Amino acid sequence: MNRIYLSPPDVGRLEETYLVRALRSGWVAPLGPEVDAFEREVAERVGVAHAVAVSSGTAALHLALLALGAGPGQVVVVPTLTFVATANAVVYTGAEPVFVDCDPATGNIDVALLADLLHRLRVAGQRVAAVVPVDMFGACADYDEILPICAAARVPVLADAAESLGSTYRGRQAGSFGRIAALSFNGNKIITTSGGGMIVSDDAGLIAHSRYLATQARQPVPHYEHLDVGYNYRLSNLLAALGRAQLSRLDEMLARRRELRERYAKLFAAVPGVRLLGDPEEGGPGGGPDVDGLSAGVRIAPDTAGARGSNCWLTTIVVDPEQAGWRAGELGAHLAADDIETRPVWKPMHLQPIFSQSRAVLTGAAQRLFEEGLTLPSGSALDETQTARVFHAIEQFLAQR
Repeated sequence: MNRIYLSPPDVGRLEETYLVRALRSGWVAPLGPEVDAFEREVAERVGVAHAVAVSSGTAALHLALLALGAGPGQVVVVPTLTFVATANAVVYTGAEPVFVDCDPATGNIDVALLADLLHRLRVAGQRVAAVVPVDMFGACADYDEILPICAAARVPVLADAAESLGSTYRGRQAGSFGRIAALSFNGNKIITTSGGGMIVSDDAGLIAHSRYLATQARQPVPHYEHLDVGYNYRLSNLLAALGRAQLSRLDEMLARRRELRERYAKLFAAVPGVRLLGDPEEGGPGGGPDVDGLSAGVRIAPDTAGARGSNCWLTTIVVDPEQAGWRAGELGAHLAADDIETRPVWKPMHLQPIFSQSRAVLTGAAQRLFEEGLTLPSGSALDETQTARVFHAIEQFLAQR
């Protein structure tokens, strides 16, 4: 029996055609006409003026932080509920990540904690190089609230849109928010270049500096001369060709993921104690934030109300074991026995051994989502036979309980 993956690459004949064309052009080294075209096309799709294609989403975050001036002696505010790359990129610059808990309904950064944290850091005399909201599993963060808070504190926003290409917020595309944003084209993302990422912004200066650092900070002279430490971060021409083919199919891939989300929503609608992440809970986290180390109805994209349109990158359920009578991990184990991949929600950064001593403002929401959440197969490449197998296995599990 073939394994069913969470979000496998969705590639076919069109991608092959683009790759062969690029290969035959002779542009097989990094950079080339496919990279130039891919940058233009992604910038147009996102709705920004400029883009720089790089080797990974992590590289995009690293360069964007450097462009904003992040470095030793500074802090960067990061959600605790994210993939480790968000925090690692901060460490690469020499700055210190300070973690913030999440909204239990969406998994995105808890905006209610943000203004107070920025005030505390300012009073403590610390320079905040950036705030990095993460669009969790494809759903945009609450930028209408985040951006004014950060503007009042004079702190730039770097949007981690690694998971959200194709999503919208208030009619704007993910990646168009903040001073600068980072996209990812890893193998499991909405579109893939095998490995790759992109920095997008309306700020020509930030993009120019990112481009400069991404090409080993080489000076524009005939010989190799360097005034700064640079990085070998540029995307190859062959991978950009793959990305262009993928981008041309983005809307159909979004439609397929949204269809899967709808089917999961219907399946779990009558199951007590189970919600899809993004479906607002009654109430919120109890009590006030625990300040550690500092002074003290599922909405399917596109949102018909016009507020949000998630790309439905990964559909995630949250299980209250007391109401449901079972735990998310039990469903995960059942599906694993049928060779179906699932994954818990990101383990929060403040619980990771490498960041366990970092400062954090916590409510417990991220830890609860980690303990009670499960991401389900969501890829646009899943065919009907695979989809039927996933849903049959879930229905079998539910019937047993």
